[in-house]
Parts: sequence; C-alpha cells; structure tokens
Amino acid sequence: MHWGMVVDLKLCIGCNSCVDACKAENGTSPGIFWNKVLEQEVGTFPNARRVFWPMRCMHCQDPPCKQECPTGATYQRPDGIVLIDSNKCIGCKACMVACPYDSRDIFENKKGYFSEGLTPFEVQAYAKHVKGAVQKCTFCSHRLEKCLKPFCVDNCITGALIFGDLDDPNSEVSQALRGARGTIRLKEELRTKPSIYYLT
Repeated sequence: MHWGMVVDLKLCIGCNSCVDACKAENGTSPGIFWNKVLEQEVGTFPNARRVFWPMRCMHCQDPPCKQECPTGATYQRPDGIVLIDSNKCIGCKACMVACPYDSRDIFENKKGYFSEGLTPFEVQAYAKHVKGAVQKCTFCSHRLEKCLKPFCVDNCITGALIFGDLDDPNSEVSQALRGARGTIRLKEELRTKPSIYYLT
C-alpha cells in the first residue's frame, strides 16, 4: 500500500475549490494553507495560456523533513504518508527549512477570520491544533481510515485530482500514470521521490 496522487494539469482550472475544501475540513487559521494553487503563464502572445499547479505536501518516499526533525515529530507511515506528531514538535522549523516544496506552516496564534472573535466552528477546529507546532497536508488520513478520499479530491469540480494506491496496478492513480501523456514529479533531481505526480 502506497497512497499517492495524480494531478491532471489539463483539467485544473485554478478554481481553488481544493484550497477551500482543505481549509474547511482541517480548520486551518488565516494565512495557513495546507493546499494552494500556483499559477504559471506559458507561451507567448497570442498563444499564451495559464497553467495551474495544485500544491501540497508531496509525501516524499525519502522526506528530507523527516531526516532533519530533531525530535522525531515528523514520521512516515508504512503506507507512505508523512505526518507530524504535534506533541513532539518543538517548533524549531528545521523541517520547514528542509522541505523543498514550501508545504509546511506553523500554528502560532488562534486568530479567527472575523473581528468579532472566533466562530463556533473556529473554536472547535482550532482546538485540534497545537500552538507552536508545525502542520501540513495529511492526505486527510482521518478520512482514509473511514475509506473516504481526501476532501480536496472529493471537492475538485473538474476531476483534476486523482487519489489512490500507487502499488495497486488497477487503482485509478496507477491507470492514470499508465496513460499516453507525460508525467513529472517536482524537483526529482533532489531524489525525494514525491508521491504526487503531474500529468502534463
């Protein structure tokens, strides 16, 4: 079992529904994005176009963040998912520096989105986060335990996000990778072996 994701760049329209879904599901505070969409302009006028790159933790098979964590707070499950034990994290930010994908944030305050104070949702959501601890995408591991896909995948309106077991040749992700189109993994030269592939 090796959980992974395929992102179809031709289907992503940059709507940010995955970003909103992630914030709603995980209750992250203002300024913290476990999931983001970067924009790139390619080509030249009159044939210029934009490409949207959904970004999150790459759940690397050889994660540099895990190697640099001095307390063992960052760890990797047998199924490939890289997680953080907030109770072991001392907020040194070594993992944030080590991550080549800029996919980690630190939970430093419980400020809400509205000046009137925290909403009931925020009160409940922020209680799950440890102040001063680093946090990031978990591939919605809590949903996987219930046989559900990550919330961003379920809420992608174009089907650009494909999730499944990379070790299963019959899974949706494996079938997508066997297609005729080219695939890339970001910063492969670093040999981190990301679990997220992009269809070009």
